[in-house]
Amino acid sequence: MAEILAIIHPDGGTSGVLVDGARDNSMTIEEWCPALSAEPPSPLESYSGLLVLGGDENIDEVDRYPYLEQEFEIVNDWIEQERPLFGVCLGAQMIAHLRGGSVFKASEKELGWIEFEQLPEALDDPIASFGDQTLTGLLWHSYACEPPPDATVLARNDLCVQAFRLGEAWAFQHHPEVDQQILDEWLEPLHKGTSQEQKDAALIDGGLADHLPAWNEYGRELFRRFAKRCG
Repeated sequence: MAEILAIIHPDGGTSGVLVDGARDNSMTIEEWCPALSAEPPSPLESYSGLLVLGGDENIDEVDRYPYLEQEFEIVNDWIEQERPLFGVCLGAQMIAHLRGGSVFKASEKELGWIEFEQLPEALDDPIASFGDQTLTGLLWHSYACEPPPDATVLARNDLCVQAFRLGEAWAFQHHPEVDQQILDEWLEPLHKGTSQEQKDAALIDGGLADHLPAWNEYGRELFRRFAKRCG
């Protein structure tokens, strides 16, 4: 069974529903946290795809999180070799940062069930060419990115770019991987936090029934299509 390597981060969640999308293409996702282990479970060349998930780290915090330097090297090599890459949040920002785009603090934090638009360019994309033009997804970030000049923007909202493609690398600022378990872990400290954090958590909780089932199916289908690129 072919495998996809997922780079995860402390408190950044897991591959979530993307595991289902991989499984539907007879693939598995093997997770690796460079913050805890310097070497991946298997040699990098043995994997057919790379998934880089989000985390509390920012791309300009290498001094604080030295393992980011190793991640940058892996992601850059993967792009140069034109191997299938799927970046989420921090992973998306790495792609932009390493290939001539930019990463910056957004004018406001996006946290909750928020609409974004799939652009006409997404219609011809092998991964993003499905679903409604307007989607409501789980967004959770305070930094955003400007894609590299030669990238194709696939989705955005009024605040920032939400998805782009660069060769065989796909970048998603939103979180298509989240399932109930991931959200429970992310929301627990908010439930115990400031009044604003508690309000944020309540808004996410309040939208679960309306949005999570459809969002989970979107994430599964997105990764089914990516896994086909890895076959």
